[in-house]
Amino acid sequence: MRCRRVAVVVSTITLAVVGVTACSSPEEEADPAPVAEALAADLADGTFDGVALAEGTDPATAAEQLEALLGEVVEMPRTVAVAGITEVAEGEGDTEPEDLRDVALTWTYDMGADVEPMVVESTARLVRVADAEGEESWTAVWDPAVVHPDAAEGYSIATERTRPERGEVLGHGGEVLVEERPVMRIGIDKQNLDEDDYESAATTLARELALDDVDGFAERVLAAGEKAFVVAITIRASQAEVYGVDELRGLPGVLVVDDVMLLPPTPTFARPILGAVGEATAEIIEGSDGQVVQGDVVGLSGLQRLYDDQLRGTPGLEVTLVDTEGVAVTDLYTSEAVDGTDLRTTLHTTLQTYAEDRLADVESPSAIVAMQASTGAVLVAASGPGSEGFSTATLGQYPAGSTFKVATALALLRAGLTPDSPVACTPTVTVDGYEFENYPGYPAGSVGTIPLREAIAQSCNTGLIAEHARITAADLAAAAASLGVGATMPDGASWPFPWFSGTVPADATGTAHAAALIGQGGVLVSPLAMAGVAASVAAGETVTPTLVVVEGAGAPTPPAQPLTAEEAAALQELMRGVVTDGTSTFLRDVPGEPVGAKSGTAQYGTDDPPATHAWMIAFQGDLAVAVFVEEGDYGTATAGPILEDVLRMAAESGWDA
Repeated sequence: MRCRRVAVVVSTITLAVVGVTACSSPEEEADPAPVAEALAADLADGTFDGVALAEGTDPATAAEQLEALLGEVVEMPRTVAVAGITEVAEGEGDTEPEDLRDVALTWTYDMGADVEPMVVESTARLVRVADAEGEESWTAVWDPAVVHPDAAEGYSIATERTRPERGEVLGHGGEVLVEERPVMRIGIDKQNLDEDDYESAATTLARELALDDVDGFAERVLAAGEKAFVVAITIRASQAEVYGVDELRGLPGVLVVDDVMLLPPTPTFARPILGAVGEATAEIIEGSDGQVVQGDVVGLSGLQRLYDDQLRGTPGLEVTLVDTEGVAVTDLYTSEAVDGTDLRTTLHTTLQTYAEDRLADVESPSAIVAMQASTGAVLVAASGPGSEGFSTATLGQYPAGSTFKVATALALLRAGLTPDSPVACTPTVTVDGYEFENYPGYPAGSVGTIPLREAIAQSCNTGLIAEHARITAADLAAAAASLGVGATMPDGASWPFPWFSGTVPADATGTAHAAALIGQGGVLVSPLAMAGVAASVAAGETVTPTLVVVEGAGAPTPPAQPLTAEEAAALQELMRGVVTDGTSTFLRDVPGEPVGAKSGTAQYGTDDPPATHAWMIAFQGDLAVAVFVEEGDYGTATAGPILEDVLRMAAESGWDA
């Protein structure tokens, strides 16, 4: 048995010992290792709820001091590990060396992906104490040196970030789509106003700018500090005349600040797809695990947000221990900024801009999609102003109407028909008690027994529906899949960009199956999916759209029955007949290679007569196009002129040069 004097009271700086003698056998002595591990865990999570601190130290106060000392790295993920426990050679005060232990700690801070962590070595002190009954235990001494050997009371850790260059978003041919462009920030400078004039100045400016929430802007101005500049709107410098900036400068309290922002060529250019860039929101900062801080420029939406980690790069960082005056004491960590990596897209600036201009006057949601058939590269994915910021082009879900008859024709070809096979194009046809009919004004000369090619050219509903027993819903879904509709990525992987590839029910029967043959029923597609149908026909193989070029992204799951060259040739012939002898003869004189097309009108809603979606798809050479207008007349009447203009413009642009 061994007897010794053991400390029972310890202050945060000086170990004060009360004379208590404790006797124990060596095998009964308290083990300091669990206390050391508990201390490390508490330092990692910022609390002192797992370890006993030396008497006189309040755990809550110690936690506050730890948080203050960690300063600007307090939110960085960190681990604290025990590197070793050693005996102390000399005592401290009245405490014997054998009642003290030094704990070597290794602090590891996660500085971000692909960046070396910050590692700091420090030492903590444990002291053995005994209670009134002589029961021994180990307690930890809180001291700033636990965080770093040079730390003292009132010190803190400071960081200085060097922002990297954001990667560029590139388009077709490597053209830069998003780059710094001059802007003007228009707002109220409260320093140039008397307090009584804040509200009236803000209201006047908001009304001049036709802001949606005039009162809301006035409230923001009133709530801001007395020296604040409160921005009402940020415009491109090229829009200065439109907004009357010169006149606005003359209003009380109005300030116009010149700046630059990362912007695409025009205010609307592929905005639903590319998204926006700006200062990080509180939500983004909170979810970044310390990688994004206030003032950082990040992607806020669209591809800019989806690929923000790649585009943003990694900031350079200097971490320093500073004293109470903010003067650097010790350099803890340095890393160089790593610029972001460019994001390659396939969007064609000239074609995309034209498509958006062409849709500018369309009031309902609308879209134009153009693809390079041989590669699947999406050249245009334009959504009109009626879409109100939603990417109708890529994410819209609509019945395809008669454009889907291309897939129906493929299913019939696989069932043994040829373009010359006869079908019964009667005025009406009834399936399970439901009567289907052709569109109003269907040409009387094409009623009766006609070849399949004429049924497609004139868009005969009844002729295809009459063949509903020849093919199953599964056959129809398989044919659509061969044209890219319903494409998926393997094993639940994500597409490199968000889009809706379509759905075709494989188990429909009766009326639902009959309706699916003419693109109604449960058939849903996006304009991009239908452009893929036209591209597959043109290319002679199943084509899946590519809008973002990402190495190692993987390929979509191939259809169970890929499109063959022979099938594609037959479909090309059928779609060409729509232009030469059918509903779309207005496309005959489009300059360039021959055009193949298919129009479509899809009914929706409960009105009588029902409202209609207007569709057109076409191919010309290596270009495939889809046009969609949510509230339109017939496909040829509403979508047809838009399609024709796009084909003519594309021919003039030499986009594939």
